[in-house]
Amino acid sequence: MSRIILKIQNMDCASCAANIENVLAKAPGVSSVNVNLASEKAQIRFDPQKISRKKIETIIGKAGYGVLETKEAGNSYDGHQIIEAKKIKKLRNVFLGSMIFGLPLFYLAMGGMLGLPLPRINFKLMIVLQFSLTTAIMILNWRIYISGIKKLILRNPNMDSLVETGTLAAYLYSLIIALDAWFSPEMASEAHLYFESAGLILVFVSLGKYLEAKTKGKTSEAIKKLIGLEPKTATVVREGKEVEIAISELQKGDIILVRPGEKVATDGVIISGASAIDQSMITGESMPVDKKMGDPVIGGTMNKSGAFQFRATKIGRETMLAQIIKIVEQAMGSKAPIQLAADKVSFYFVPAVMFIALLAFLIWFLAGFGFVFSLTILVAVLIIACPCSLGLATPTAVMMGTGLASRKGILIKTGKALEIAKKVNMVIFDKTGTLTRGKPAVTDIISISNFQSQISNLQLKTQNYFNEKDILQIAVSVETNSEHPLAKAIVKKAKEQNIKNLAASNFKSMPGKGVKAIVGGKEVFIGNRKWIKSDLGIKLEEQGKTVMLVSISGSVVGAIAVADTLKEYSKEAVEKLRKMGKQTAIITGDNEKVAKTIAGELNIDYVLAEVLPQDKANVVRKLQEGLEIETALSAVRRKGGIENSASRRFVAMVGDGINDAPALAQADLGIAMGAGTDIALETGDIVLIKNDLRDVAIAMDISRYTLRKIKQNLFWAFFYNSVGIPIAAGILYPWTGWLLSPILAAAAMAFSSLSVVANSLMMRRYKYKQ
Repeated sequence: MSRIILKIQNMDCASCAANIENVLAKAPGVSSVNVNLASEKAQIRFDPQKISRKKIETIIGKAGYGVLETKEAGNSYDGHQIIEAKKIKKLRNVFLGSMIFGLPLFYLAMGGMLGLPLPRINFKLMIVLQFSLTTAIMILNWRIYISGIKKLILRNPNMDSLVETGTLAAYLYSLIIALDAWFSPEMASEAHLYFESAGLILVFVSLGKYLEAKTKGKTSEAIKKLIGLEPKTATVVREGKEVEIAISELQKGDIILVRPGEKVATDGVIISGASAIDQSMITGESMPVDKKMGDPVIGGTMNKSGAFQFRATKIGRETMLAQIIKIVEQAMGSKAPIQLAADKVSFYFVPAVMFIALLAFLIWFLAGFGFVFSLTILVAVLIIACPCSLGLATPTAVMMGTGLASRKGILIKTGKALEIAKKVNMVIFDKTGTLTRGKPAVTDIISISNFQSQISNLQLKTQNYFNEKDILQIAVSVETNSEHPLAKAIVKKAKEQNIKNLAASNFKSMPGKGVKAIVGGKEVFIGNRKWIKSDLGIKLEEQGKTVMLVSISGSVVGAIAVADTLKEYSKEAVEKLRKMGKQTAIITGDNEKVAKTIAGELNIDYVLAEVLPQDKANVVRKLQEGLEIETALSAVRRKGGIENSASRRFVAMVGDGINDAPALAQADLGIAMGAGTDIALETGDIVLIKNDLRDVAIAMDISRYTLRKIKQNLFWAFFYNSVGIPIAAGILYPWTGWLLSPILAAAAMAFSSLSVVANSLMMRRYKYKQ
């Protein structure tokens, strides 16, 4: 089986996505289709022996949609973004133009009903004004009519088809009535025009299309920012000379020079030199990793200290960063499960309404009630079924919900967040930069008592051993000369305690071991256990801390432990989630000791340590499919299948780094920290602007509340349709003689919209309950 991702053009609503899925599912050789409206992409699995890619594109074209060529990451996104930017600008202009003409139309048609003062205008001038304003709005929205009519001809009607048919019916009906009243002034008092129904529906629809297009545009921005992480150039050693070339010109086997502060150009292996490299954005490791000859390096990571040369082993699509980009794109193109039901409703709703309207027209016409009576029925059905309240149900609640959240420092970006939050039963946290500060800090200083001082010029206290302050003073005197991130942690600690440096000379750094210098005439060594043999600080290492031993003239006098420390409110945030009944877990690229120590401090349920970025998304997917924690992790590591899967689990992922982006995109609910990387912010469904983990619980509660309001709004919207459509079709007429006129249908439609908006406005009363 083969798999392709196609960029689809001309999709206007959820029914469009359902239409494409429907026509492709019927094609022989196609095993699965997933069309995502937000990303405008179709993921298709097919048998190339039975159907070709070209045939698939032809089927999509015949359904009334276009296919843009999709290339590998980085090659086509700029062009697509330019197209999307132009589309968004065009839709914004259409909405603004529609609003300019719509406001006076509303005032003329509805002002009297609202008790507003109206100018004295005779009936003929009123007809001209309403006709002109409505016609202008319809011309501005001409694409809706082209799309709606085209989909009708192809027998794949969408929401544009319903809007087009309903507004045209109201417009033409009003035009007929207006002409009749124009030439028969005695009929003017009984003439009811519905120009405003056609015009104002188009104003709302144009607003919805503009907001939807802006939301869609965010998906490609996330991919573009990921691509932007790759260095633009690399310094390559060729024929003994250093040459700066573009990344695209790199070849496998190239020798690349990396200086302090530069990014590693691509994946490879160090052949000379040594350094400490910050890999947190890729692997999630909280501490910079010492690298020496023979060690692998990852493209996109940051060189913190020494210079080194490495041989490129992977380039282009093969690199770990490219794989992350691919995973994010695939995960973002997937569809939230709850969308499937909405898509199915959209797929059947449009043709069902049109069928009911036409059927009602034919029944009454064939029953001998005449063309005008039957046309009144048809128009009433289409007007009352026009998706005004349906179109307002979600955006009004979303606007209120996001407004509530933003005032609390929480940015809710997608409808997916609002749909899924209530179902989330597991919250997974990245460790570095999310639960912890992501920067090394001195946590412990220990000294060996009763060590006789032989350094006469150290300004010690009266006691004859080194205390913690002395140990720190000796250490900072040596480490001030080092560029290593652990040295910077010691320097920072000394500054906090106002400790001054002692004179040091003959400084020397030994990568992978430590540093040494002469202080007070004695040789001071600061390094790891591989270099300085001592049992001091072993318990601290068992807690996942990095321990640096301090030795004077060959004797160990103390040790300094450095670790990533917890953020403020991390423990409180986890406790809030536990009270909400959510399971909690840590997923990190860091070692298991560190992860378990953090989990123990926070009372977190599960630990997933030493997980690579590409595996993070897979672990999340396995958990979503129902596997238990350890089973999910082992299944990913052995790349095995799913056995004895339990019920569906809804997973929220909280992270801040590049390495979290695939998992954020794969999770049902992605929550990004506000101080995180741009790509994490773009990929997450929710962003915590204040960087306060307690807002995770508040965000989920606001999302749950907003989703409840959306469901209430949709209920009222569908309630009016389910009750109003049969009445508009004349179901009560044989028994009561009562017929729903188009003007009452328009009023009912307006009332349904009013009730939806009012229900959304009540969200201002929301208060978070601890």
